[in-house]
Formats: sequence, structure tokens, C-alpha cells
Amino acid sequence: MYSIFLSPLCGELEWGCFSYFRCVNKIRFVFRYLRYLLKARTRHGTHSPFVYNLLEEVIYDTSHFYVFDEIESLREKLLRDERTINIKDYGAGSTINSSPTRKLKDIAGNSAKAQKYGQLMFRLIQKFKPQTLLELGTSLGISTVYQASAAPKSKLITMEGCPETASVAKQNFEKLKLNNVEIVVGNFDETLSSTLNTITKLDYVFFDGNHRKAPTLDYFKQCLTKINNDSVFIFDDIHWSNEMEEAWEEIKANPSVTVTIDLFFVGLVFFRKEQKKQDFIIRF
Repeated sequence: MYSIFLSPLCGELEWGCFSYFRCVNKIRFVFRYLRYLLKARTRHGTHSPFVYNLLEEVIYDTSHFYVFDEIESLREKLLRDERTINIKDYGAGSTINSSPTRKLKDIAGNSAKAQKYGQLMFRLIQKFKPQTLLELGTSLGISTVYQASAAPKSKLITMEGCPETASVAKQNFEKLKLNNVEIVVGNFDETLSSTLNTITKLDYVFFDGNHRKAPTLDYFKQCLTKINNDSVFIFDDIHWSNEMEEAWEEIKANPSVTVTIDLFFVGLVFFRKEQKKQDFIIRF
């Protein structure tokens, strides 16, 4: 029965996203995606000049940068890496592999964001030119590398709960000669507050460290204290579960939020006071 629904979906999925499909109840996931397709607009159905320009210049842009090849080469190596590490997971955990000992190739295949979304974040950063960037959830560092490469003169702080995973990520940053990344290791419940105390303002945040409602909203509210008018927040896996969908609805309703864009696998959040409050579901 799934093959009927999956044929249009498969074209949307790249590295890592099939693992996403296995993480959630298959039937619910299919219906969530079908609901998204029925509601999603393209650039031609978007009447906000800000969002229309964002679609033209960033979301639907297909420009290729040489660093993409380097990052995907790193991904390919990780997908063949037989080394094992011990995992300490503070989040919702994995429904694919609950073992505390995992191979790097499995982590790379199941947890790393797809190329499509890494490149989207790269373009968003190039568009908005944030000076201070924060990532909650480093994993092996593929997403981190995309983001840090887009802003080599800016500082990116990436946070990871698992020490051994963070160690591998750090090696990957060194391989690509990234000097603008600082990695913070430990439970976000204990490290986020102290990390935010070192930051004057947050221009950009990627939330990918916990797939439960309460922690996601808690981290969001903590980061809200450092926003400015041009800040950009990205939330991963907003349709991963009922909890994450509930969290996304609360984020959209927050009075500080003016514009949100639902791309199904990720959600974009803006705080631009000159924009009227609008929520968009965009096909991506």
C-alpha cells in the first residue's frame, strides 16, 4: 500500500531522509506528507514580497558551490566508516537503532541532514549574513560544515550531547579546515543557558538536538531572549511526531514570531516587525 504514496515522496528524499521515514509510524507519516502536499504553495501562490523573494533567491535556487562537493565527499566517507562509538542520547532517541554502540556509517545514514537541506541552510546564511550562529545538535557535523562554510568570517557555536560523537565532528571540522566553529559538549539542559550568557545576540539558530515538545519549546524560549529583527530560526523535523507538530504550532503562535515557512522536513521562523504575521506552507 505504501508504494502508492511513496512514489511522489521518494523524489523529495535524499541521504538520511529514508531513515527519517522509518523513524515514525509509516501510515501517519504518509498522511502528514499528503496533507502537506495538499496545502503547500509554490512561488506563484505566494503574495508576500518578502517570502516570494526568499523563494526566488534562496529556497528554489540551484546554484552550486565548490564546497558542496567537499562536504558530500566527507559524507560519502562517513557512510562507509565502520568505526563504532558509544552514544549518549539526551533527546527522543532513535527508533531505528537503540543500541548505545553504533557504527559511524549508520549514524551518517540515519541522522545527517540530507544534502538538499544542508544546501538550503548554506543559502539562507549567505542571504542573511548572520554574525553569530548557534546549532543545537551537531551529530557528525555535516550540517555544521554546510553552515560554517557559508559564513567563514562569522562564529558558529554548535552543541552536542554525546562526547564521542562530538569528537568525530571535531575531526571533520579539522579535515575541512574550518576555524570558525566552537563545539560545546554536554546536555543542553545544562549547557544552553551558560552558552547563551556568552552571546550578545543571536542572528541564526538551527534546532536539531531534541525531538520532544517540552525541550524544543524550552530551548526556543531561551534563544528568544537573544533575537533581533533579522534573526532566523530553523527547526528540524517539525512533523516528526505529534509532539513536534504541537511544538511547531506553539512556535508559530508566539507573539515574537511574524513569518513562518513550513517546508515539511524543516520550518523557518522570522521575527521581522515590518512583516505582518503570516504562516506559509511551501512545497520544497
